[in-house]
Amino acid sequence: MKVYRISQTKYAYDRKGSGIDGRWNSLGQYVIYTGGSLALSCLEKVVHSVGTSLYTGNFSVVIIDIPDNVAIKEITLKQLVKLDENWHKVINYPYTQQLGDTWLQKAETAVLKVPSAIIDMEYNYLLNPAHPDYDKIKITSVSKFTFDPRLKAQ
Repeated sequence: MKVYRISQTKYAYDRKGSGIDGRWNSLGQYVIYTGGSLALSCLEKVVHSVGTSLYTGNFSVVIIDIPDNVAIKEITLKQLVKLDENWHKVINYPYTQQLGDTWLQKAETAVLKVPSAIIDMEYNYLLNPAHPDYDKIKITSVSKFTFDPRLKAQ
């Protein structure tokens, strides 16, 4: 399976993650966020970035291959809605961070499939750099990526 990550070019080959807190991890928990499609990865980057940074940054798209023999754990939309129907709101990050941190700490799988908070019918894939199967997950290509200025006002 191919997944996509858009990042600053200087971090394109980073396989550890930044440890910065996000929807699915708290501060100090290392994870790589990827999208199930290039379009979803683009939307995720757009909503989490200031407009001008999208056009002044030097971005690349990283295509990553997750082999079929790497197990994937899934958190379903149904599970999240049962936890809180507004799971996607920023105020509820503690709920999703706890789920992600628990997954990271238990190290059951190298990959966690989660619904996108932007388009809940699409999925993001989180990669756990500390999992033994992580070494099976490979970067297959890195290419320059430019955001269309119509995506977000400058």
